[in-house]
Amino acid sequence: MKRALLFPLLMAGLSLSACAGAVGGGAAAPSLAKRPVEGRFDVAPPSVAVTPPGPLPADLAGRLARWDADGTAAQQAFAAERGTTASLVSAAAGAPIASERWVVAQQAISRLIAARAPLTAALADIDRLYLERSIDEAVDGLPDVYALRERLADTASAQDAVIQALSNQLPGE
Repeated sequence: MKRALLFPLLMAGLSLSACAGAVGGGAAAPSLAKRPVEGRFDVAPPSVAVTPPGPLPADLAGRLARWDADGTAAQQAFAAERGTTASLVSAAAGAPIASERWVVAQQAISRLIAARAPLTAALADIDRLYLERSIDEAVDGLPDVYALRERLADTASAQDAVIQALSNQLPGE
């Protein structure tokens, strides 16, 4: 047992002494001091003046108002359809797939999805506008565009959760 431990310790000691001899030998290690060429680019970058976004251009204000109204109308239609859909889905919860109650519940979910179409269309138009204005570097009004986009995206996300919860109550195919 003592011999088995002695051999690895002896080998480790020999390898470390070889490394120490190579470093301390005739060749000197390279200097880590700063070379003259390394300081050539130590200059402060020029300051770039970025103008803040201005107000929303008049032609976009009308489009944003229309998309906001579309989103509000879609949310109201969704809310009106939601109660009926929820009752039809709960009535079909135990029904077999393709039964009369199951089909009626699926149709109600489809009507609920259709009720939110103006919202999803407005969201797609806002995304397209945001990308076009970003590519053209037209930053005026982008905070307003982004704020409306976030509000509509939050509404769409909440609607997605409702639709998913209702769909999960029905047996799948």
